[in-house]
Amino acid sequence: MSLTADQMELREEDIAKHYDAAVALLDGFDHTPRIAKGREPAAAPERSPGIARTRRFRSTTPGLVTRSTARPEGVHLIARIEASDGDDPLVSPAQANVMHGLRRALAIALAVGELYADSSGLSELKRQNLAGALPGDRKAEFSELLTAEALAVAHVFANAAAFLLAPHLSEVSVEVGEVEEVLTENAQLALHGLLWELDQDLAALATDDARLVATVCAFAEQLMEKVALRAQSAGRLEGFAKASYRVEADDLTLRGFTPARKGKGSTLTMTFKKPHEVVGNHIAKYQALRLSKMLMAYDFDRRLNPFAELGGFIFTFMGDGKPGTGKTTLIQMMAGLINEYCGVAGYTFRYQNLSTDNIDSYQGKSGQNAKAFINSIIDPGVIGFGTIDDIDQLAGKRGDRQSSAGQLEITAVLMESFAGANTVVRGNCTFGMFSNYPENVDDALRQRAGARFLVDGPQTREDYIDILALLMGKKHDIPMGAHELFSAQEIKRAVAKSFESHSKPHEPGLLEVFDRVHASVGELDTIAKLGTYLKAIQEADERFTGRAIKNITDAVKVRAMDFELPDEWMENPELFLFRDYATKTAMIEDLRVPITTEMVIQEINRYADSEFRYADKSDEAAIAEMVRDFGRQEEAKRRYLESKS
Repeated sequence: MSLTADQMELREEDIAKHYDAAVALLDGFDHTPRIAKGREPAAAPERSPGIARTRRFRSTTPGLVTRSTARPEGVHLIARIEASDGDDPLVSPAQANVMHGLRRALAIALAVGELYADSSGLSELKRQNLAGALPGDRKAEFSELLTAEALAVAHVFANAAAFLLAPHLSEVSVEVGEVEEVLTENAQLALHGLLWELDQDLAALATDDARLVATVCAFAEQLMEKVALRAQSAGRLEGFAKASYRVEADDLTLRGFTPARKGKGSTLTMTFKKPHEVVGNHIAKYQALRLSKMLMAYDFDRRLNPFAELGGFIFTFMGDGKPGTGKTTLIQMMAGLINEYCGVAGYTFRYQNLSTDNIDSYQGKSGQNAKAFINSIIDPGVIGFGTIDDIDQLAGKRGDRQSSAGQLEITAVLMESFAGANTVVRGNCTFGMFSNYPENVDDALRQRAGARFLVDGPQTREDYIDILALLMGKKHDIPMGAHELFSAQEIKRAVAKSFESHSKPHEPGLLEVFDRVHASVGELDTIAKLGTYLKAIQEADERFTGRAIKNITDAVKVRAMDFELPDEWMENPELFLFRDYATKTAMIEDLRVPITTEMVIQEINRYADSEFRYADKSDEAAIAEMVRDFGRQEEAKRRYLESKS
């Protein structure tokens, strides 16, 4: 991958010159913890009397010098890594990978720290301070710059370590907890504190090679999160936060405090479905088809999708419908299409589903699971598709006594991730929430779904013939009869018909509002009249807020992109996928269609219909629950009176 205009090359010689310092840190130093407390090490296996407790051989790892013993007050990571597999006197491949990865990560971090110091003027202030000539009026600036350098070096170390060791991870996972020894007086002290805490974690958790790699990577992930949070309140970090460094030898790009995770796809075991195997659900299928192709327009160099910049990209959507109407089939179709497109282009595709297995009884664990799911899908180095099936069971409804603490944790994470202050939509991933009972989903979370897919299954006579023929298969001799198989599933004709049906609302409550406004102002052909209709909807349902208007306008912009990227663009990546960002943007703009009042009315009705549908079901469910409560109270009163008589 070549350098882009916003990237600076981190030269190999600038990294290599820090190897000696990196090895010295790994070999040993003294550190007295100031914030964190030491962990209890894992119990060492019992040994037979007379067998030495030290290795019989020195490590032969090239470029790394080791010691056979460590002082109690010292931090000796190389010795700690070598001891992770017990009595084996030889360094294992996993141990060598960890040593080399940590050395490389430290050297890269020190090189970036040097560049930051030179560009920010910190290097000159350091020289003045050593000479005792630091002006008094610059001491505060000097202290702020040292803190900024420490945070930058710490994050780059964690970022590079996680990236370099990711390919060596197994299915084993460990929990290291929050990183505490984050010291920011200067970069050297920061690394001492972090390596001391990593040493503590390795002593407690790294009992074999798999857990060794998992512990280092888990520590790096936690460290990145902690440092990025700390950096939000630190000054003089603009230069680092906006910088982009390219390490060509490792295929690593460092962009401020953004994790540069190694693009690793997920192994998909699901059965993929072809579009014609999704019977009915025309609008949902059409939008899923378009969204699958939209994702492929993502530019890995710019880390942005033209659709996200131009408008019309669907970051979150909700698919709702009765049980058995095809939600799982829709997921299988969309995942299959993206997987196929990524296979042709050579992109990494990552699919993951957040299920009820992620709800944990331990406080905070459910939220961690949800955050890990989000981070895995939004990784800017992959094309991601995340699904949350049966979200009404997974995410709790605030104020509902039946919601567990774990469910409420997941709700909070999803709300913050889908439309929070720090949410960044790059256009490389999308999240689909699916439910048979969307009325049971928290209102604020449901409104964070930018698009609504009504998954209502087969509707017409032709749909039912098609699905019967599909499920019957070919191992029978029953004639088809007077029917052209799958002709009713011809997507453009079916979608046009479905959109036209929303020129008027479907839900009785909304239809009454529509007719009343239409009788008052006439045709809804101006912004003012459309706004009047929106206000009338809000008066009928107070949950119809400004976020609803945003979702509607986003849906209208999607309609402005009411075209499918040509199939040949997916089949031959050179035609579109491998073009530069500006060219792809221009090609997409050429296909854009004008926005009409009909589009706006249809999208208002589609969205408002879904809200009225959810509200009606929610109210009915609440009334039914109250009826049951009253019945139980009456029965309890009757039994009580009988027991007294």
